[in-house]
Amino acid sequence: FGLVHPAFDGLPTARHEAACASGSVAILAATAEIEAGRYDLACVVGVEQMRNVPGQKAAENLGSAAWAGHEFQDAQRFAEWGFDYLKYDWCSYRFQVSRRNGIPRDELMKPYLLMGEALRAQPRDIVYSLCQYGLGDVWEWGAQTGANAWRTTRDITDTWASMAGIGFNLHDKAPHAGPGHWNDPDMLVVGFVGWGGNRRATRLTPDEQYTHVALWSLAAAPLLIGGDLTRLDAFTMNLLTNDEVIAVNQDPLGQPARRVARQRNLEVWARPLADGAYAVGLFNRGELPADVTVRWSDLGVAGAWQVRDLWRQRDLGAHRDRFSAKVPRHGVVLVRLSAKDASDRVVAAGRE
Repeated sequence: FGLVHPAFDGLPTARHEAACASGSVAILAATAEIEAGRYDLACVVGVEQMRNVPGQKAAENLGSAAWAGHEFQDAQRFAEWGFDYLKYDWCSYRFQVSRRNGIPRDELMKPYLLMGEALRAQPRDIVYSLCQYGLGDVWEWGAQTGANAWRTTRDITDTWASMAGIGFNLHDKAPHAGPGHWNDPDMLVVGFVGWGGNRRATRLTPDEQYTHVALWSLAAAPLLIGGDLTRLDAFTMNLLTNDEVIAVNQDPLGQPARRVARQRNLEVWARPLADGAYAVGLFNRGELPADVTVRWSDLGVAGAWQVRDLWRQRDLGAHRDRFSAKVPRHGVVLVRLSAKDASDRVVAAGRE
């Protein structure tokens, strides 16, 4: 699944034909291929707001499908085609605003309010994702447009600097996310990735990929795969299908993790879970292996807590006051802490 350019009634004939050739046919073919390959995936469409821009080549003006002034028509067609998820890009809408920098919040919200209204008018639930690269601190107002998620950053790339810079910058954005409205730090760049014709294995090391998925799961971020599904190797498949890690991401309490401790390049992130447990990530952003410790006082709890390694799906026994682990360069140890008795759980509840 990915970006497609569907055909819409009301477009000029040449554009209609080109969009039909490159868009609707492509998504139908992709859907059939996914069904044949035993994948259980949502039907996804990504669109950009576009208009004719003086000075741009015709091909550039044709590049996207959701044209300003056709929002309700577009939303109706998305619903008819059975789409489950809409990523709505800012992209060339920038040509319609009054300025390039310091854009007023009402102008930033305008196209997203309109499409949000159009989607709510449809007889089908469609997840509504904003993509405008974090402009105007979108996490503060995205939910007001009816959006279910909003990009917090510019496009991610498969480098440590990009992934870590985006993921570890979610701490201050966490209070704005929760059930029904989520921070989206962009797709997972694991497996076989690439842009345009440059397709290749991700440049992230295995430990960096563990960090990537663990951090996104702790942050309650959407888990969107930005790779070729036909070229998933065993490592990537295991990375993406660890049910205990996914359970952290999908926990119904919906409270994103925040950084609870930091010492230079070593960080501890934690999120409370619906059953009273905690998911905790011990991260090493440094260049050498290091011991990382989470103290119960960082979480506001006490007593003995059972520790389980989620990546290895292995119990590590009961620990009091703290838990430490050796973490590799750019790596993570992701654990679940469960209160050993009711009194410890009461302390945790008191802090929450």
